[in-house]
Amino acid sequence: MLDSVKIAKRQSEIRQSLAALAGKETPDENEVRSMGELDREYQTNETRYRAALIAEDTERREAGEELETRSGREWNDLVSGFELRQAVLALDEGRALDGRTAEVVQELRNAGGYRGVPVPLMALEQRAGETVSTGTPDPMQTRPIIDRLFPASVAARLGVQTINIDHGSTEWPVATAGAVAAWAATEGGSVGDASAYTTAEKSLAPNNTLGAHMRITRKALKQSGNGLETAIRRDLSAAIGSTLDAAVFTGTGADGEPLGIIPGAASYGITSTDVGAAATWAAIRDEVIAFLQGNTASSPSDVRIAFGPTVWGDLDDALISGTAVSELDRMSRQIPAANQALANVLDPATAVLATSAGGISPAFVGIWGGVDLIRDPYSDAQSGGLRLTGLVTADVTVARGAQLRILTGLAGS
Repeated sequence: MLDSVKIAKRQSEIRQSLAALAGKETPDENEVRSMGELDREYQTNETRYRAALIAEDTERREAGEELETRSGREWNDLVSGFELRQAVLALDEGRALDGRTAEVVQELRNAGGYRGVPVPLMALEQRAGETVSTGTPDPMQTRPIIDRLFPASVAARLGVQTINIDHGSTEWPVATAGAVAAWAATEGGSVGDASAYTTAEKSLAPNNTLGAHMRITRKALKQSGNGLETAIRRDLSAAIGSTLDAAVFTGTGADGEPLGIIPGAASYGITSTDVGAAATWAAIRDEVIAFLQGNTASSPSDVRIAFGPTVWGDLDDALISGTAVSELDRMSRQIPAANQALANVLDPATAVLATSAGGISPAFVGIWGGVDLIRDPYSDAQSGGLRLTGLVTADVTVARGAQLRILTGLAGS
């Protein structure tokens, strides 16, 4: 029981006792002494009661902060113990899920519908300390699986934000017009006509489904043991990530793809400039100046740039006359190397510049729920293999086109 409740209960008992004693017209000496003691105790308890309330209020605030973050921590703890191997065996052999894997699957099923076994995206991350089991005597030692080569995320380097959506669509109202400031021409004169505050909605909708296929042979299942789980996780994550990365830049908006930055430049209000000349810092600097003039960047170091290896080579090869300083060196003095990304997904003569303004990312990638992992029980039945399909629902949108610029026609020097 809380101290404040105990004190309040005691105060009520004291008031009842005092009321009974005060009702006597001729109290004796003991009763008078009792009234004095009860009165002193009542005054002391008032001070104690206020102190208890202050202490308990602090405890409630601390407990409330813990409750606000506990659910996220508990979910992360559950996902950290998710075993993809159990999901594969459940699809392949019908084995029952147990432990934290079963709890995560149950939570995802409650949040949305899945045909197969739902897998949280966080579970596809590589975990430290996972090794290949070598408990069976074998004259040949099988080393950990060497992964395929995938490009690192260029969209993340440009500041594109990935958000997870439970269900439905998500939209951002973006202000397009608002207050107008002007000077009064005369004393008492008007300061100008008012302008309506208007917004345009940028939305993410679950209209695009990405599928990653994987065929696992019986040999791979028997040869790799528990190490196959980490390999599958890395391979699925890399395949899905690289395809999403390509969609951010080159998604056509047709044939099931979301509309990316470059094909959707006109729809998103992104300025695209055809340079038609050699790749130089001067051409890139003009777009940086446009960011500064549009109040989307406060300095050149706020700008991020992505270009193909060919453009990078042209910039590095173009030397300033009479010096050993290249165009790439000039650019790196203003745009740090950490803000530069090489992107094979881009056209060799194309560069994309981006900046985050007011804490808002230049573009958003929405992902609905987790990966829906489905097994095909028929195609590889004769060979004893396992065929998996991971389905992801995702979409791409640009909040403000002014935070992106596209350069095309960057010819070699």
